[in-house]
Amino acid sequence: MTNNYFESEEFSKIDFTKRKIKKGEYDNCTFINCNFENVHASNIQFVECEFVDCNFSNAIVNNTAFKEVNFINCKMIGVKFNECDSFLLQFSFKDCQLSFSSFYQLKVQNIKFVNCNLQEVDFTETNLTNTVFDNCDFKGAIFGETNLEKSDFRTSFQFNINPENNRLKGAKFGKDNVVGLLSKYKIVVA
Repeated sequence: MTNNYFESEEFSKIDFTKRKIKKGEYDNCTFINCNFENVHASNIQFVECEFVDCNFSNAIVNNTAFKEVNFINCKMIGVKFNECDSFLLQFSFKDCQLSFSSFYQLKVQNIKFVNCNLQEVDFTETNLTNTVFDNCDFKGAIFGETNLEKSDFRTSFQFNINPENNRLKGAKFGKDNVVGLLSKYKIVVA
């Protein structure tokens, strides 16, 4: 099987549920308004790519590489990022719907999540050192043995993080959302 190579190409309004995505490496490509819902996007390399207004919900990303990839206004419900190729894994998310996705045991420091819905997302045993969570909704998100050192939660909300089983040294929280660190203790903050 030959590996395809695509460089600096733009893919617009492609429904990959109807037209199979070609395996290979996509370098510096842009995907706009494409549908990857439930698509097997395994063993593909995305390097310095941008996905805008795409639907990735329940896409299968086994051994898929995301190296310096930006997702903007994408629907990504139920994506198991923990099954990606973790080598040089680096991505950012802006205005994305990531509910029910999993980052379980990933080492993904220095990520940016801006205006994202992170409800019910699994961050168990994830290394998120130095990550920025700007205006993100964490309702029902799971944190356990998670490294959140030097991460910024100041503008985020609805998180429930137990300081006793997560690493929080140097993490930033706002006065209005610090209650998310106390819920375990059943304390009423008025």
